[in-house]
Amino acid sequence: MTDTTHDHTHDHDHRHGHGHDHDHTPSSGRALLIGLVLTGGFALVELVAGWLSGSLALIGDAGHMVTDSLALGLGALASRLSQRPPSERHSFGFQRAEIVGALVNAGFMLVVVAWIAYEAVQRLIHPVEVQGGMVLVVAAIGLAMNVVVLRVLHGGEQNLNTQGAILHVLGDLLGSVAALASGLVIALTGWFPIDPLLSLVISALILISTSRLLRDAIHVVMEGVPRHIDLERVGHQLQAVDGVESVHDLHVWTIASGHYAIAAHVRIRDLEHWPLQLDGMKRLLRERFGIEHVTLQPEPLYDVAVIPLTGRERAREEH
Repeated sequence: MTDTTHDHTHDHDHRHGHGHDHDHTPSSGRALLIGLVLTGGFALVELVAGWLSGSLALIGDAGHMVTDSLALGLGALASRLSQRPPSERHSFGFQRAEIVGALVNAGFMLVVVAWIAYEAVQRLIHPVEVQGGMVLVVAAIGLAMNVVVLRVLHGGEQNLNTQGAILHVLGDLLGSVAALASGLVIALTGWFPIDPLLSLVISALILISTSRLLRDAIHVVMEGVPRHIDLERVGHQLQAVDGVESVHDLHVWTIASGHYAIAAHVRIRDLEHWPLQLDGMKRLLRERFGIEHVTLQPEPLYDVAVIPLTGRERAREEH
């Protein structure tokens, strides 16, 4: 590596520090907040109804709705926090609050899944009477409520936060269908084992969404390369810029959902052309890879073979 103390050694693009227009618009925040109120409120209704009716499927669906509520709440919180400017203590701002919340969310829901699965097995061994009529009514209302939440989210600003929330609510809608099926079968046939069986299905849905959330959050915390970005392709694209000899020490990571950063050393032929090359590379990274936070360090080439030795240096070499 060739080091240089030139004034342009370290070029750092702090786009994230001005305005924080990171796809977290007020309309997306409002949609997420409305979804949070509706989903969280009905989760409490389902929990009480599940307890009174003896339906583990309803309790499981309430747990799934809690997952959705937390996801919606984290999205709304991230939308709010992302508007706060960086400070001396938090130079990237508070965008990673959603990652911390996602880890807490995932840990909590793994405990919920384990409890529901345990209770389901116990009820398969020792069946418990379930009030199918109550389950049927509450699950039908839950299904309708999920449809309303989906419409609200689709009506808000579309970004990564709302898209993730929509996936959560779609999974919850399937949970409501499972609870509805449980209530219908019990009301028509009186076969109680259907309730713990479908609660296991709901648990599997929660486990799938939670494991994905946990995987993505850990990937961000470990500074992993965003899954949709090919690091080798990024290096080749930068190296293809006119006047660039090579690119090394290349790192790309996620600051928060949808917000990516890059740092690299760029070996160039002529430092005089660096400002123009830097502008071109910033534009390339923004337009082709969606990377806004750019830190590139130029390293000019030096041909040491043509630098003449002084008399003192020549004497040192001879000895």
